[in-house]
Amino acid sequence: MLRVYLTESDELKSIEDLTEKGIWINLINPPEAELKKVSIAAGINSDLLRAALDAEERSRIEVEDEQLLILINVPISEGENGSLYYDAVPLGIIVSEHSVVTVCLKENPIVTEFEYGKNRSFYTFKKTRFVLQMLFKTATYFLRYLQQIDKKSGEIENKLHGSMKNEELIRLLNLQKSLVYFTTSLRANEIVMEKLLRLQLKSPMANIDPETALTTHILKMYPEDEELLEDVITENKQAIEMCQTYSDILTGTMDAFASIISNNLNIVMKFLTSVTIVMALPTMVASFFGMNVMLPMQHSPHAFIFTIGLSIILALVGVVLLRRKNMF
Repeated sequence: MLRVYLTESDELKSIEDLTEKGIWINLINPPEAELKKVSIAAGINSDLLRAALDAEERSRIEVEDEQLLILINVPISEGENGSLYYDAVPLGIIVSEHSVVTVCLKENPIVTEFEYGKNRSFYTFKKTRFVLQMLFKTATYFLRYLQQIDKKSGEIENKLHGSMKNEELIRLLNLQKSLVYFTTSLRANEIVMEKLLRLQLKSPMANIDPETALTTHILKMYPEDEELLEDVITENKQAIEMCQTYSDILTGTMDAFASIISNNLNIVMKFLTSVTIVMALPTMVASFFGMNVMLPMQHSPHAFIFTIGLSIILALVGVVLLRRKNMF
């Protein structure tokens, strides 16, 4: 899916012209035809466009043909409310002289917020600020999803107290997998952000390599941009710490509730065993008096009442004895 935007009079407008200066080109799981169209019309390197279409691509910064690729991982949520799980997918941000291009395999909330104008002070032609705002929004959504994961794990824990099924444990396992994906993605993003900060802090008089010089030329930062980048790094570090904390808590919770489920099952089995023993006593009495041999009181009119009474007394004695052994 190909969409092109341009900020005019403080409003984000959809356009068709890929050669316009200061535009934002957004590609979501694009077919080969759209990749070629953007590559030719906007002059974007095709290899940079395809980098984010590999789900296993690592986060990095790459410069090629005077174009800067910033590849990061962004969080997404999938599934319904009952089986919601979280993942992270690569998002490529390509900065060229005339445009900013974003490429992703799936629809994600970060790009969606910019498309629908929910992000204030966003201008497509302010390339450096746009990139930093997108990095900041990514860290913000990681924090938001981590809070959702913590809330959902609490709801599942409440259900697990009296549960003997594995469904809740499987849901906890999905949340734990999400935390692992988040931790890996956040650490990879941190490397990219800190590299951006190091590049901007290098002295102009220092003997820096051509790639670094080209990166700082493409992504020019003003003092307020450097402050925003530092805020992004801070938010990202906070998300990493929260993710690690929630992961440790969830691991301990899963181990504890696995034992609780097993214990709940043992309690039920113990109760059923006790009931079986109690019911076996009247059955034994009825079996004795049902034999085709000479039996006590077989000619008495009160034999049935005697048999029933003896069965009840033995059952009550069994209940009392098992109760003392905490079998009920």
